[in-house]
Amino acid sequence: MADIRSLEIFYWVAQLQSFSKAAERLNTTQPAVSQRIAALESELRVKLIDRSPRSISLTDKGRILVDYAERFLRLRSAMLNAVAEPEAMSGLVRLGVSETIVQTWLSRFMERAHAVYPNVVIDITVDVSPNMRDALVSRELDLAFLLGPVSEPNMINQRLCDYPLKFIAAHNLDVGKEPLSKRDVVKYPIITYPKTTYPYTFLREILSIPELGMPRIFTNSSLSTIVRMTQDRIGLSVIPPDVIRDELASGELRIVEAELELPNLVFTATYPMALEGGLAAPLAQLACQIANQERPEDDK
Repeated sequence: MADIRSLEIFYWVAQLQSFSKAAERLNTTQPAVSQRIAALESELRVKLIDRSPRSISLTDKGRILVDYAERFLRLRSAMLNAVAEPEAMSGLVRLGVSETIVQTWLSRFMERAHAVYPNVVIDITVDVSPNMRDALVSRELDLAFLLGPVSEPNMINQRLCDYPLKFIAAHNLDVGKEPLSKRDVVKYPIITYPKTTYPYTFLREILSIPELGMPRIFTNSSLSTIVRMTQDRIGLSVIPPDVIRDELASGELRIVEAELELPNLVFTATYPMALEGGLAAPLAQLACQIANQERPEDDK
């Protein structure tokens, strides 16, 4: 009666409100999910899910069962974390990552994760933090390394790392005497992260000078494009120096000193609280270790 796999499938159908999304989440097929749900309803002799062409919803009995299913799955997760060796753990983790992390320590995290959890498959999506927040809430992602924390209910945030933001210029862009005042800064277009991110909103507010109007802020979701635009002297970029260590070392780009103090980018490993994070929790802890190893000693 109601084996753990059937309960897991039922739980994810209920959470994602979709047979196809549950199948994708559990690395199986939609017909297999439908068969499991039908078999579970037959065994319990109750209807658990009301189906319509466009949506599904839980029946009263279904709402009761999903609570018990979550308890079983939480207990299984706790048992595996306490007893099983890492190589015994398996499954798919859908990971969202900010490009800042991609450009710094993601490859080292992936190398270590594969060594510690060889039977865990990590499916990576690179996106901006607001989109990843939405994907975490809708359960389209299991874990995200993003600008956080995420204040949504039932989200667990573990602090990963902080990156200072600086004004960056091409080596041959003459910006005059430093440190630059706000008026000096707004003479140039500012190139930075997308409009939905905190760096943009901060810059838009702090650099708005009434008699000069709104600052010119060029946004882009691709860090490599921001770097190229900076190299081409289109303007000053506002990004972490950590993502352009090679360009700074070679002299292609340089840090421009300014009177304006820029905030740090704070990154968190964030995942839904349900099932105590499952595989997401140990991977988040591993990411915290890697992120701290990557920071220069004087930046920690």
